[in-house]
Amino acid sequence: MREIQERAPIARVRIWDGSTPWLVSGYQEARALLRDPRVSAAPEHPQYPHSTPSKFMQKLGFLTMDAPEHTRHRRFVAKPFSAKRIQAMRPPIQELVDDLIDKLLAGPKPVDLLGAFSLPVPCTVICHLLGVPYEDHEFFARSAKALIDPNATHEEAMAARQGLVDYIDRLLTIKRTDPAEDMLSELANEHVATGNLTQQEATQTGMLMLLGGFDTTSNTISLSVLALTENLDQLAVLLEMETQDEIENAVEELLRYTAVPQGGRRRVALEDIEVSGVVIRAGDGLIVAGDLANRDTSALEEPDRLDLRRPAHKHLTFGYGPHQCLGMPLARLELQVAIPTLMRRIPTLRRAVAMNEIEFREPAMGVYGVNGLPVTW
Repeated sequence: MREIQERAPIARVRIWDGSTPWLVSGYQEARALLRDPRVSAAPEHPQYPHSTPSKFMQKLGFLTMDAPEHTRHRRFVAKPFSAKRIQAMRPPIQELVDDLIDKLLAGPKPVDLLGAFSLPVPCTVICHLLGVPYEDHEFFARSAKALIDPNATHEEAMAARQGLVDYIDRLLTIKRTDPAEDMLSELANEHVATGNLTQQEATQTGMLMLLGGFDTTSNTISLSVLALTENLDQLAVLLEMETQDEIENAVEELLRYTAVPQGGRRRVALEDIEVSGVVIRAGDGLIVAGDLANRDTSALEEPDRLDLRRPAHKHLTFGYGPHQCLGMPLARLELQVAIPTLMRRIPTLRRAVAMNEIEFREPAMGVYGVNGLPVTW
């Protein structure tokens, strides 16, 4: 990938189905195309560059819509992610993180950090935000993994999707008569009941919020901890930080460096577009690779080096433009609390096995990370 990037920031590549979309790996080129209204996110287009044979991106709510439908649907779930409501969540998230660390310290070691800490933090938060029972988290974590599995057939992926659809649909129905202060109750009573959304549209939106609310953040926590314990000079830098601004900057660098979403944003050009001297024709597929753009040497000095003191880079881990991740403020808050708190309370934390014994996810999964992270201290 680096060789392709160095040859050209926009280059033709061949993918699993034999098609040849454009791989966009240049930072400036990626930003330009992700905000260009002449580019579509709709996977129904015949030249859409699906990442797996299962074509799981179809019917994933507003994530796969274009304006004006995308704008309208996104607005219905924007309220819970307002700055005021997100900041109000800081104390309970801090309490949750401290409680999980207390249990870590009181339990046996080594321990799997993913199962004991990295996953429970965002999973608990998104369950509370949506109004989903936490005891069902193993079901939807398993379903989410099956949905994006590059080895899954179309039938297997659709079965996983249908299980999630049926689950959210049942919850929305329950919330109509037994509402609470959560996002699914708002969808059911403020939007479905009033005709703003159909039950099917609300179900797709709820499923999208659930899928996007835990997997990426949990893997960012795990990979960030691993990166810090492998770069002890940067761990020392983190432990010396005293201000919230410093912590926020450090988290942005960890987001850039780990870049968990690694499937690329998949798009199709609706018109001819010229970018950096390359003419992308109407109908051409695009894979906008934020993880590669985050390490574009033309945009960032020594991008392969973790440097928590470098000025926060405008990374593309959350995407860019109209489809930039809606849950970005919540994910940032979770990371700003979870990672510094864990490393300050257990500064001798380290992996408990050799690096080659850690089972990393296949990059083709789209959400990179680890299937487990044994640690000790």
